[in-house]
Amino acid sequence: MQTITTVAELRRALAEVRSADRRVGLVPTMGYLHDGHLALVAASRTQCDVTVVSIFVNPTQFGPNEDLSTYPRDFLRDQELCRDAGVAIVFAPDIQEIYPAQFETFVEPGELAKPMCGAFRPGHFRGVATVVGKLFNMVQPDVAFFGQKDFQQCAVVRRMAIDLNLPIEIITAQTVREPDGLAMSSRNRYLSEEERRRALAISRGLFAAADKFRSGERDAEQLIAIAREQLNTVDRLQYLELVDADTLKPAESPLRRTAALCAAAYVGSTRLIDNVILPLPNP
Repeated sequence: MQTITTVAELRRALAEVRSADRRVGLVPTMGYLHDGHLALVAASRTQCDVTVVSIFVNPTQFGPNEDLSTYPRDFLRDQELCRDAGVAIVFAPDIQEIYPAQFETFVEPGELAKPMCGAFRPGHFRGVATVVGKLFNMVQPDVAFFGQKDFQQCAVVRRMAIDLNLPIEIITAQTVREPDGLAMSSRNRYLSEEERRRALAISRGLFAAADKFRSGERDAEQLIAIAREQLNTVDRLQYLELVDADTLKPAESPLRRTAALCAAAYVGSTRLIDNVILPLPNP
């Protein structure tokens, strides 16, 4: 495994890969890797010849009062996990490599970035789209892998790739969960033992609505109400929305298209997000 910190070195390494006509997969991360990230690595290794994992805590996607300075970091541990998982290249640039002096060009996403997390985190998806766009240009992968937990992010990135004619396949992998149902997240480490127990209300509510959907319920408000009933142990429910999986607009009743039930909530001072997909054959 190679650990590379500059774009120039990365391009030299990948030039040899491409000259051999080998398929490149990219797993973009902010580090502090967990089994969810490693599932993306495994998917990439199944579908690609060479897997690149980027590790970069991107400052432009954090708001002024968010956790940029305290975001969990353990680079040596991340390296070991990547080595054990069969990663070919870890790309770990410093901030000057991504945002050099006088940097001023950003990718501005559209309507998909406005609801849900976009409404509560102004500029977040602008930062996400910009750094992912830059990573796509730096690595030039054939395939990029993202986790479903960040459902809205996946939608924004997929739209960006289509709109900017990027020849990259975007694959969204199913959310990886703890045995008790909690969606894996680097931010879970912020939770105390008591907070972690209360955080299970998020997945419990989403699963309750998904069960009702599988039993035939198609009324959007009823499905939201079923999920909300379980969310009384979180400290603050930021949003709970049932949206069309393609447009992210509020789902219409009765449901006739695949929808996503998405939630963001604070448990203690930790903001957690999660979702479940309610699949239907779209007309």
